[in-house]
Amino acid sequence: MIRWALEKVDEVIVVIGTAQESHTVVNPFTAGERVVMVKLALKEAGLDLNRIYIIPVPDILMNSVWVNYLSMYVPKFKYGVARNPLVVRLFKEAGYEVLIPPPYNRGIYSSTRIRRLMLSDDASWRDLLPKSVVEFIDEIKGVERLKQVVGVD
Repeated sequence: MIRWALEKVDEVIVVIGTAQESHTVVNPFTAGERVVMVKLALKEAGLDLNRIYIIPVPDILMNSVWVNYLSMYVPKFKYGVARNPLVVRLFKEAGYEVLIPPPYNRGIYSSTRIRRLMLSDDASWRDLLPKSVVEFIDEIKGVERLKQVVGVD
């Protein structure tokens, strides 16, 4: 998706959402760890990191002001890039053009699915992530953390 966006625009802002949360079932990693993972994946993919910002943003639970809230955390932008119908609508209502990337296999490349595989000791999760990200998760003992958070041994 980021490679696709870089073909359309000069720079891309990758937002790490729910930045205030970590050590939970849904977000077992800190915002800083997620920034590192995204950067490692982009570097491994050979993308130009000089054209990409990676910015953590805490949640706000008010959809009608979300885009304005987001704009306080990131450099000025012209386009929203999204497939989620709500996010597309919010960007449009806020006056932004929206670029809708092609679909990807969300059933396979789903963070929820990857966490389930980790919890069930199914090593196939390693094939769904870039090698550098797998190594980082191993380094920080991410699977062990996830199991402790969930209460699984």
